[in-house]
Amino acid sequence: MTDNYTFAAPQPQNQAGAFNADGRTVDAGRGWNWITEGFALFRRQPGMWILMALLLGIMFIAINLIPLLGSLANALLMPIFGAGLMLGCRDQNQGGELSINHLFAGFQQKTGDLVMVGVFNVVGWLIIGMAVFAVLGGGAFMAIMRGGMQGAGFSIFSMVIAMLLVAGLSVPLYMATWFAPALIVLHGLAPGAALKASFFACLKNLMPFLIYGLMLLVFGVLAAIPAGLGYLVLIPVLAASVYSAYRDIFCADPKA
Repeated sequence: MTDNYTFAAPQPQNQAGAFNADGRTVDAGRGWNWITEGFALFRRQPGMWILMALLLGIMFIAINLIPLLGSLANALLMPIFGAGLMLGCRDQNQGGELSINHLFAGFQQKTGDLVMVGVFNVVGWLIIGMAVFAVLGGGAFMAIMRGGMQGAGFSIFSMVIAMLLVAGLSVPLYMATWFAPALIVLHGLAPGAALKASFFACLKNLMPFLIYGLMLLVFGVLAAIPAGLGYLVLIPVLAASVYSAYRDIFCADPKA
């Protein structure tokens, strides 16, 4: 694929007419297959994948250094870059090549819709943050009022509740945004429809996602051992595995 590659406009369904916006339930073992298939895409062009991972990391670190607005900007940009990676995975899957152009492809089409996914993500985390702050604040107030061991107990209890809140509320947020960029840029779904389809597709496939998540957790620990260099492989494999899972759940056509 050359540098003057022109990205095709997304179609509401693939050439085989196999796109299913409701998604399908797959076997639990497919969670492992998503990772192996993601690695297969990475292995076709490991140098390009690693270069893109480095560029993304540098850009996000640089943006995050901007006071106050850095984290907000990263949250808004993540779906845009994610969509570009999904386009790159699709082209690789269809026999093409991955290029740096893919990384910025989300800025060329459906950008507004992708930003809305970022806005949804930001609002979701703000709600989670406010809930956690309220719980921790309440626990701290009770700890001061009660004092002693009883106050310490209130403080510990509030921290446990806060952690459970983060876990319980962040999972649905991840479910809604996981496939949304792919559904928007590859199939032209509106942001609300993409978020809804992503959430219910994940809900239908809790078991494969459980296996998928546990394996990624193990690989995440292993990737950190050689001074974190393993993440130069794991991050691209994670991105490609999202595409593999999307294709498995939403598309019967293996080339979609």
